[in-house]
Amino acid sequence: MKNKKHIQSLSRLPFSWHRRTRGAARKKFFGSFFQKRTISLLLPLLSLTSVALTSPAARATELAFVIDSGAAAISLVDVKTREEIRRVPVLREPHHMALTPDHRFLLVGDTAGNQVIFLDPTTGEIVRRAAMADPYQLQFSPDGKSLVVTELARNRVDIYDAGTYHLRFRLALASLPSHINFSPDSKTAFVSVQQSNRLAAIALETGEFRWNVDIGDTPAGVLWLNGRVLVAVMGGNGLAVVDPATGTIERRVMTGRGAHNLFLSPDGKTLYVSNRVDSTIAVLDAKTLVLAREIALPGGPDDLDFAPDGKLWVTRRFAHSVAVLDPLSGKYEIIEVGRSPHGIWLNTHDHLPRAIAARETQP
Repeated sequence: MKNKKHIQSLSRLPFSWHRRTRGAARKKFFGSFFQKRTISLLLPLLSLTSVALTSPAARATELAFVIDSGAAAISLVDVKTREEIRRVPVLREPHHMALTPDHRFLLVGDTAGNQVIFLDPTTGEIVRRAAMADPYQLQFSPDGKSLVVTELARNRVDIYDAGTYHLRFRLALASLPSHINFSPDSKTAFVSVQQSNRLAAIALETGEFRWNVDIGDTPAGVLWLNGRVLVAVMGGNGLAVVDPATGTIERRVMTGRGAHNLFLSPDGKTLYVSNRVDSTIAVLDAKTLVLAREIALPGGPDDLDFAPDGKLWVTRRFAHSVAVLDPLSGKYEIIEVGRSPHGIWLNTHDHLPRAIAARETQP
C-alpha cells in the first residue's frame, strides 16, 4: 500500500503584501504603513479567535462522537446540553471507530475513502490522516498489540501491529466481513461474514484461520461473554451462542427481527441487543441470556454507548438521529444528526463498549 502524507494546513492572514519598493524613503513609508495596516487587520481576527475559543464547541469537554455514514461526517454532540455543536467532514463513507490503547487518538475508518482519520478524543479535532484499504470495522485487541480491520467491500481482513500500524497479515474472507471481537487473552479474533452467513476465528499470532463455520442468515455483531462467543444473526432474529474452541453452535436466543448488535452494560449484568427491523432494544440478563423486556425505539436502532447518568445513547440508522434512552422507563429524547448515523462513542469514559465486552464477566 502506498502511504500518503497529509499535512495540516496552517491558518493564514486574509491578506499578504509582498511589494518591492524603490528608495529608502518609500521603503520606510510603506513599511510603517503596512505595519499599522497589519495590526489593524489582526485585531478583528484576534477577537474572532477569542470568540471561537469560548464558543460551546470549545468549552464542551464531554462529547458524543456520532458517525454519519450517509453524510460523510462525524457529528460532535455536547453530552450535557445534548446539542450538536460541530460536524467534522471526512472523505466519503465512515462507519466505525476505535480508541487507541494509549487513549491518545480516536480512529475513524472511512471505507470508500480508503483512509483512517486520527481524532483528538477530547476535542474532536483531526490530528492526521493515513491511507488504509477499506477500513469498515476496526478494533484493537484487549492486550493493545493488534489492530484488526475488516474490508467489507474487498472481502479481506487485515491484521496490523497496533504500535507501528505495519500490516502483518491479510486474509481473504468472502463475502462481506463485518464485525469483530476477541478472546480475552488476545489470541483469537472472531469475525462475522454477512453475505456468506459465517463466523470465522483467526489466530492473531499467525494470521491463520482456526475455524470458519456457518452461523445463520446475515450475522453482524460479535461479543465474547462468559466464555462463549455471541453473534447477532439478523436473519435469525436473535443470537447464536458459540463454543470458541470449535465454532459449534450451542444454542440460539431469540431477541427480535433484525438482531444487529449487542452491548454489555458497564456493570456486566445486562446485555442489550439492537433489533433494527423490529426497532426495539432487547434487554437480557447477561448471565442467563433470559430476555427480560423489549424497549420500542423507532428508526432502526443500531450502535449504542453508555452515558455516566445511566442513559443509553443509541444511533437511529433510518431516522438520522440519536436517541438518549432511559433503559428503566423506556422514555427517550431525540437529537438530530447527519444522515444514516452508525457508530457512536462518548468520551466520558476511556474505552469503547466492545472493549468492555472483551473482558471475562466476573460471577
